[in-house]
Amino acid sequence: MVQGAPVGQRLIGAAVRRREDAALLRGDGRFVDDVPLPKTAAMAVLRSPHGHAVIRAIDTHRAAALPGVLAVLTARDLEGRVAPEPPIGVPSQAVRPPRPLLATDRVRYVGEPVAAVIAENRYVAADALEAIRVDYDPLPAVADPEAALEPGAPQLHPEAPGNVAYRWSWSHGDVDGAFARAHAVVSLRLVNQRLAAVAMETRALLAEYRGGTLTVWAGTQAPHRLRSTLAVILKLPESSIRVIAPDVGGGFGVKGSAYRDDAVCAFAALSLGRPVKLVLTRAEDFTSTVQGRGQVNDVEAAAAADGTVLAIRCRTLADLGAYLEALTAYPGVLTGRLLTGPYRIPAARYELTSVFTNAMSTAPYRGAGRPEAAYLVERTMDAVARRLGLDPAEVRRRNLLRPEQFPYPTPSGLVYDSGQYEAALDRALELVGYARFREEQRTARAAGRLLGIGFSCFTETAGVGPSKLTASGGWESGAVRVEPTGKVTVLTGTSPHGQGLETVFAQIAADGLGVPMEDVAVLHGDTAVVSAGVGTFGSRSVSVGGPAITRSIDKVVDKARRIAASLLEAAAEDIVFSDGRFAVRGSPDRAVTLQSVAAAAYAAKGLPDGMEPGLEATTVWDPPNFTFPFGAYICVVDIDVDTGESKTRSFYALDDCGTRINPMIIEGQIHGGLTEAFAVAMGQQLTYDEQGNLLSGSLMDYFVPTAVETPKWETDYTVTPSPHHPIGAKGVAESPHVGGIPCFSNAVNDALSQFGITHVDMPHSAFNVWKTLHANGLDKR
Repeated sequence: MVQGAPVGQRLIGAAVRRREDAALLRGDGRFVDDVPLPKTAAMAVLRSPHGHAVIRAIDTHRAAALPGVLAVLTARDLEGRVAPEPPIGVPSQAVRPPRPLLATDRVRYVGEPVAAVIAENRYVAADALEAIRVDYDPLPAVADPEAALEPGAPQLHPEAPGNVAYRWSWSHGDVDGAFARAHAVVSLRLVNQRLAAVAMETRALLAEYRGGTLTVWAGTQAPHRLRSTLAVILKLPESSIRVIAPDVGGGFGVKGSAYRDDAVCAFAALSLGRPVKLVLTRAEDFTSTVQGRGQVNDVEAAAAADGTVLAIRCRTLADLGAYLEALTAYPGVLTGRLLTGPYRIPAARYELTSVFTNAMSTAPYRGAGRPEAAYLVERTMDAVARRLGLDPAEVRRRNLLRPEQFPYPTPSGLVYDSGQYEAALDRALELVGYARFREEQRTARAAGRLLGIGFSCFTETAGVGPSKLTASGGWESGAVRVEPTGKVTVLTGTSPHGQGLETVFAQIAADGLGVPMEDVAVLHGDTAVVSAGVGTFGSRSVSVGGPAITRSIDKVVDKARRIAASLLEAAAEDIVFSDGRFAVRGSPDRAVTLQSVAAAAYAAKGLPDGMEPGLEATTVWDPPNFTFPFGAYICVVDIDVDTGESKTRSFYALDDCGTRINPMIIEGQIHGGLTEAFAVAMGQQLTYDEQGNLLSGSLMDYFVPTAVETPKWETDYTVTPSPHHPIGAKGVAESPHVGGIPCFSNAVNDALSQFGITHVDMPHSAFNVWKTLHANGLDKR
């Protein structure tokens, strides 16, 4: 395994060890709770125990009188001192009810912040919470999105009659005509259940106000967005706020924006003049951190006799929870944009209805609409194959886009960049030995055993970026500076939290400048160091942050070439750059190193007339399009009829993420994403009762797989570069989550299909599968 690479060896494509790991493995990581500030006070939040209730009164006197309590805050204490939070990624047609930092007259979900205590330590703060008395008048609640639309359902917001936040739709082609002439029509009701991210580090924030500057340490994926949001809420100029993201123990999308209790914590630090820290408990994190998914989908497909899909239409009901969070609208919209998946389906229609319910808000969580879309279209492909008596692999092959069709404008308006979908499927079928498994399945069924084979052919959007196509700014900044000593500093507006980006960006810079990787420092996650940025989400770090860096490298090399030409008394067009040296074409002995050029640049000696000193460049990259990684997955499961337990015998994952910058890091991302996909498909679900109480809000009730439960992964790849990326990279972090979930589900449903069971919703836990078998009288066979 490459530890580094000598100058002259290409680093793009090298399996370089992650430079981030050493400190973490030694226990030297520095997370928010590890930041030592003198006199740090602890903040605890009193959260609503009701899914829906009127607040009649709040009595904080006993709590405020406890020794060690510094302040007790309610909505009244914030009146006139804070501004409403700014909308981020909210559709223009959406209803956005007001959402105070602390509840005023009503609470709308279990866990909603009602009051905050700031005390000398977290133990005193916890005691003070118990001393606060709130007079609640409980109201009827509705936690089911379908029930929220029923006449007479409890209304969450007067601004949103019928609990509808917004509707959105699109249609392309002759959808109705395709259904009228179809040989077969299949219909499915598919549920993408609510999920929790369960990051290893719960949400945390530390704020200190000193010398006119508010410094905030936060476990965030987007420090600059957090800075801007706090500036609006606290009525401060952005120049007086510094946000630092130290080591972040996982994000998965749910740490992409500011939370109400973040702003309250910063407000408390401003008010008290001392540091204040908030670290959520695991139970709080379950109820008070945004959740994922929560979709009910009615899908129909029209197919010809040979399995060609003529049209697809879908009505999606999205559960938004009690309020519109940042980018809450994004998953449902992106589900629609990717409805046709990697297939050349000529006609399609999508209708989205988003509703408020008495539950925690949903927002982007790993994949943000792409796993939902892949689940819809892949379950539909299996349904078409079953209805027509065709092999599911063959049905997919007959519908997959072909290489000559790229760039491909989809019915939804997206334009896919590049792909070799059929080649990926064929390679997967060959290496897995698909025919052998089908023969074994026939033998197993004859013996009464359950064996299922699942497929997933998928594409997804990565590089969430084009500002013209996204709900908020999609650009990213990157700067490269060659220091006077010849060392290199890279600054990126993305904020990594476990992906290995310090290593990857160092590889890109070392490769482009011809310097050792050890000479490259990568800085990020501090708004005082990196002046502008958007953040890390949507698999955009390499696919959007990467080009910002490569373009800055090009600018630096161009300037350095002109300086070298001046030093060598040659024309700039005659200077050749290679391996960190600038040489005169045809005279390799007449050369200067990058270090020599840098020294001259900062000494301002020998520079061309009119050139500014220094050797650095900054690029703000706004990509022309998304990138579209893709893959072909195959899963084989055995199911125990007596217990419902599923065992994954084989899982093959072929991913194409374009140019592979660091194969080892890619493999790690794929393993992690597949494990998360396994968890979602086979066990994870957040459930609420009729009053809005979360029933699965602990690690006793929510499935998080360990190495014991996690299957063994077999990974593979093809390489189809993206034309929209200077290096050709597409992004990979969310792809295995997108493709893995439907693959597991299709395998389980394929196993159960021998009993005539057409569809079983996720999660496919042993208990849920056993219930299905029991309901059909199959457990007593």
